[in-house]
Amino acid sequence: MKDTLLYILKHIVTYPDEITVEEKQIDDRTILVIHAHSEDIGKIIGKKGRIIMALRDLVKLMATKENVFADVEVAEAEQSTNDKSTNLPIND
Repeated sequence: MKDTLLYILKHIVTYPDEITVEEKQIDDRTILVIHAHSEDIGKIIGKKGRIIMALRDLVKLMATKENVFADVEVAEAEQSTNDKSTNLPIND
């Protein structure tokens, strides 16, 4: 499942070298967490969430064949340390 998801994602995004998929086991569940470049997050989610919903459906179908539960999450993009836009002083 992880390799298939990674293959699809690398063909969707602009920065394929920055795509990673982290696999977490929580009880009897498998959670695949997508980490990507901040500019690629929108491409992964898609218009009205259609791309991520399709990816989740695909992973859930593969998981069902293996009799396990799996889901896909998108990790929030980490803010660059060079981005000072949120550190602006507030003038009252």
